[in-house]
Amino acid sequence: MVEAVDAVVIGAGPCGLAASISMQRAGVSNVIIERDCLVSGITQYPTEMSFFSTAEKISIGGVPLSIATAKPSRRDALAYYRTVAHHFGVRVHQFETVDLLERVADERWRVTSHTRHGTERVIETGAVVMATGYFGLPNRLGVPGEQLPHVHYRFMEGHMAYDQDVVVVGGANSAVDAALELHRAGARVTLVHFRPSLDANVKPWVRPEIEARIHEGSIQAHYECRVVAIEPDVVVVSGPDGDLRVPATQVYTMTGYLPETGLLEAVGVPIEPVSGIPAHDPLTMATPVAGVYLAGVIASGLSANRIFIENGRDHGDAIVQH
Repeated sequence: MVEAVDAVVIGAGPCGLAASISMQRAGVSNVIIERDCLVSGITQYPTEMSFFSTAEKISIGGVPLSIATAKPSRRDALAYYRTVAHHFGVRVHQFETVDLLERVADERWRVTSHTRHGTERVIETGAVVMATGYFGLPNRLGVPGEQLPHVHYRFMEGHMAYDQDVVVVGGANSAVDAALELHRAGARVTLVHFRPSLDANVKPWVRPEIEARIHEGSIQAHYECRVVAIEPDVVVVSGPDGDLRVPATQVYTMTGYLPETGLLEAVGVPIEPVSGIPAHDPLTMATPVAGVYLAGVIASGLSANRIFIENGRDHGDAIVQH
């Protein structure tokens, strides 16, 4: 059987949820298809992480996020977005992967997906909103040994690294959060970053602590260095002083992700080769392909820091107006 709705949203992150709510309020029937769980990107955050944004700035649908602390935690956000989805009765097909977008008659789209058990679903719709978020493809280092089982691209918590030598690659918020949590859990941490210092966007309430740990030597830092090889118990680092062999039984490469644009490219949406930004009108979020829209961080291409929840949550309103 083929279901029919006015719009299909691909991705159930905060911006996909916000877009669905905007359409629902405008009388636009819609369904979200999500290959993982609701707001799955947030589930990938470290368990003890707090958001950079305030509670007000990550709220959606006009529903306040009330917390007792200055910044919402990962747990706060997960509970909040579950509540919002339930409050609005948002239709989300979780753990379902979109396989194909194809144009059909009368300028409509056919969206074919499958569940994790292999069941196929077909939906015909007038509009497709790509809200696939940030945690797509890891930005790999491209070095020998990167495929070893002790190399990780996501960090959840530090307990499993207790009393071990750990290398964290990167110098932005994800790397800093991981390095501090690993240190608190009793790991011997070395931070490797290709720039001469930590990134400028490191959270201001976190920067003093990471700088203090580096200054006192409890976290080692190698700046202007790059990983050139990973071995079972050593990371080879190249820098101004030549190659270093840094002990490591666990490696966390916190170097970001690449957007997944395969579905967009398959239907003819141009991708700017340098920036990775899919072609779209930032005022309407419409791509040059009629009926295909962007919502959230997918519109920022390779520079994921350009769009957050707080400036992507209104994309749904722009799409509805268009």
